[in-house]
Amino acid sequence: MARKIVTLPGDGIGKIVLPEAIRVLNAVGFKAEYIEGDVGWKFWVKEGNPLPERTINLLEEYRVALFGAITSKPKDVATDELSPELQDRGLVYYSPIVKLRQHFKLDICIRPCKSFKGNPLNFIRRTADGFEEPEIDVVIFRQNTEGLYSGVEWTNPPSEVRKALETHTKMEAYSDVKSEDLAISVRIFSRPACRRIIREAFEYAKKFGYKSVTVAEKPNVIRETSGMMREEAKKMREDYPDVDLYFTNIDAQMMWMTKNPEDYDVIVAGNMFGDIVSDGFAGLTGGLGFARSANIGKDCAIFEPTHGSAPKYEKLKPSIVSPFAMILSASMMLDYLEEYDEAIAIRNAIARVVTEGEVRSYDMLKLKGGGEVLSQGAASTSEITDAIIESL
Repeated sequence: MARKIVTLPGDGIGKIVLPEAIRVLNAVGFKAEYIEGDVGWKFWVKEGNPLPERTINLLEEYRVALFGAITSKPKDVATDELSPELQDRGLVYYSPIVKLRQHFKLDICIRPCKSFKGNPLNFIRRTADGFEEPEIDVVIFRQNTEGLYSGVEWTNPPSEVRKALETHTKMEAYSDVKSEDLAISVRIFSRPACRRIIREAFEYAKKFGYKSVTVAEKPNVIRETSGMMREEAKKMREDYPDVDLYFTNIDAQMMWMTKNPEDYDVIVAGNMFGDIVSDGFAGLTGGLGFARSANIGKDCAIFEPTHGSAPKYEKLKPSIVSPFAMILSASMMLDYLEEYDEAIAIRNAIARVVTEGEVRSYDMLKLKGGGEVLSQGAASTSEITDAIIESL
């Protein structure tokens, strides 16, 4: 029986790479019906809502989606680009992917960062005798719905909010600052959410043979929220005697990441720090062209590359953008659906294409993006997909 998968191409290159991933899914033998949902900047401009209710209803019904990419712009620019009839209605742009994470409680974000042998973008380290290329295989578990991305923030906070905050002695430093000159974002951690992501990280390490889980937070300064994550991890460690538990401060982690990245297996962090450390490790394993992710709730999941919409590349014919991240995200969807053989086949095919080195995207050749890269040896988007399918 064919599964039903919601596709959300979104903006810019999202509309280019998502169909390429479907080509690979078809080639590997995955049977599915794809149902496209409306999402993105076009719907913000025309309807005042980048994530229409009809799209939420689609996902409510089918519960699994492939997501391309989204264009987001500053608040004032977003308002200016609304259709004239929608101006002055007090509409505010919110990121569709953030709204989807919160609406469907997609609290677990998984971002694998694995180097493929032969990728010229892989991290290389100087040694006493020359250079070496460590093999990196790190999986970031990022708490997806809380922390600084929870959306609890104000510019010019209401009087009752300010009054509540002033019960804390640290607010004395702002006693002479007018409310209209204050911008406040609240970092919220809940114990159930900490327990859930830490449990999922340990379970993943146990299932896939990783030796350690590292919590990357900042409990020496952000004592309450980071401290809660640390506390819950220490408790849970007892249930996983075969998995080591380590703690790092996020700032030090970013330094050690480029000194000994091969020492890390599964890393857990809150929303902001998880976002930062996952992009950092992605930079060591091929950049955003290879960066994939899964947003997983208890009964719903959305899979997306972590690159942006890159609108300047959308109209290039033929397209030059790398489809690797989107295709790898699709392979994560297959893992979620327990189609393990197909998922592994796709990743092995990509590994062969990268290792053989005959077909490379412009970023792998370290070229500046533009139509001329095809004449300089870069493969087009469709040519890369063709090579993966041939390898399958």
